[in-house]
Amino acid sequence: MTSFFERHRSVLDQAVAAAGSRGYWSAYPEAPSGKIYGETAKAEAEAAFQAMLGRPFEIEPGGPARVGREESPWGLPLAITYPALAIADAVGLAKTAAHTWAHASIEDRVGVCLEILHRLNRQSFLVANAVMHTTGQSFIMAFQAGGPHAQDRGLEAVAYAYAEMRRVPAAARWEKPQGGGQDPLRMDKQFRIVPRGVAAVVGCATFPTWNGYPGIFASLATGNTVVVKPHPMAILPLAITVRIARAVLGEAGFDPNTIVLAADEATNPVTKELVTHPDIAIVDFTGSSTFGSWIRQNAAPRQVFTEEAGVNSIVVDSTPSFKGMTANIAFSLALYSGQMCTAPQAIFVPAGGIDTDEGHKSFDDIASGIAKAVERLTGSADRAAGLLGAIQNPATLARVEAVAARGTVILPSRPFEPPGFPAARTATPLILAVDGADESLYGEEQFGPISFIVRVADSGEGIARAAALAKHRGAITASVYATRDDVLARAADAFAEAGVALSCNLTGGVFVNQSAAFSDYHVSGANPAGNACLTDAAFVASRFRVVGIRRPAAA
Repeated sequence: MTSFFERHRSVLDQAVAAAGSRGYWSAYPEAPSGKIYGETAKAEAEAAFQAMLGRPFEIEPGGPARVGREESPWGLPLAITYPALAIADAVGLAKTAAHTWAHASIEDRVGVCLEILHRLNRQSFLVANAVMHTTGQSFIMAFQAGGPHAQDRGLEAVAYAYAEMRRVPAAARWEKPQGGGQDPLRMDKQFRIVPRGVAAVVGCATFPTWNGYPGIFASLATGNTVVVKPHPMAILPLAITVRIARAVLGEAGFDPNTIVLAADEATNPVTKELVTHPDIAIVDFTGSSTFGSWIRQNAAPRQVFTEEAGVNSIVVDSTPSFKGMTANIAFSLALYSGQMCTAPQAIFVPAGGIDTDEGHKSFDDIASGIAKAVERLTGSADRAAGLLGAIQNPATLARVEAVAARGTVILPSRPFEPPGFPAARTATPLILAVDGADESLYGEEQFGPISFIVRVADSGEGIARAAALAKHRGAITASVYATRDDVLARAADAFAEAGVALSCNLTGGVFVNQSAAFSDYHVSGANPAGNACLTDAAFVASRFRVVGIRRPAAA
């Protein structure tokens, strides 16, 4: 057990340091290279993935009943089934395992987490196939976001958990001086980390590992056992994760039921039963605001961490690089067909236009520039497939069609056929022009490849509207383009007050919808887009409590 800790101690030390410095650092290489992961890793993973199709997924605890109706957005038949473990049984198994796991040392628990992450990293190609064919991400995005980037987020949670637990001394000698020549009062005190109990992690359909790993590893590291409830359309990535974790736990001498998979189907959901089970103490949820609100209201007094939905905005005031700005915005709109919680939706542009390095640009010039940049990115099916991916949920396509009828279309959405995937569910970005007063349209989250160029009087109105949306509807990202320091300062103040991270003047290879582990705080917890942050100290510290044991010190 401790050998796992010592084996990965240098990685942990670097992770703790990186979380403190907030500079660039990554433990897991993001390039899907045979030189890094092994020359045969890609082919072996593809073969392993193909062998899973149309078969029961092998994982314990099992049982005769099976569930599983995942459909690949790329059109590949999956037909994988998973054990239909009753919630009472899943929670009961995790509760039984909780005593031993809670009494393990910090180093043993953290060491197990580090080893799980290491093995997940070595299986990044397999996880990438699973993520690609459940979420609709392109392979390269599935590899990076579903593999190394998700692993970095899990490691970040472990690092924060370790640092917070290590702030508590294991023992202390307490001495209080007394007057009158009396000996001081002396007590020996011990302090024990006490986990809350069983944690439920409710996965999402679009980023099952990236959003799931922080909660899983934060709870495991702090001594809580975990029931993982994947989204019914994205079970496989988390099923692979749980199977690997259970193997490591068993090798380390712990009950594999320290982590348990609880899969379900959309026609017979079990999430409400899980998060309200009397033995559940912690809930991690990623998903819609509607269901997030239900969980926050009904799962109390459990400790609940949510990432929900919001309306992310861009405000345009001026720019030193018109081509750089339009290209950067276009990429952000196109990436994974807007199916990211960080993707921009509302782009506020002054009605009178803006000043640029190419001279004054009208509102129509800006709208056209963004649309043309999107068309350049998505003009070929091969390039579009790599950037846009596929549409995870059929309801998203219906939403694109419905919204298109409600505004002035700047760029229509169209399907395309990715090479090798004729049955893929696809759509290029839809861009509409609307007025600032049309908040009932652009002010509601329109999940998917849908964005609005919003006509406002000036950037001041744009900042005010965007910040108000963040404050009242929620937002995870915001962006501003301005050449004047006073505009940038006004935007920084407004968005900070609204609790949303701000990016300024992005014209190169960094995009507003990207979030880097160990550097960016993903979600602030300070607006309706979520009540927690991935990852800060608060995300881990409230998963355990400290109990003291004191006795008079020996003379």
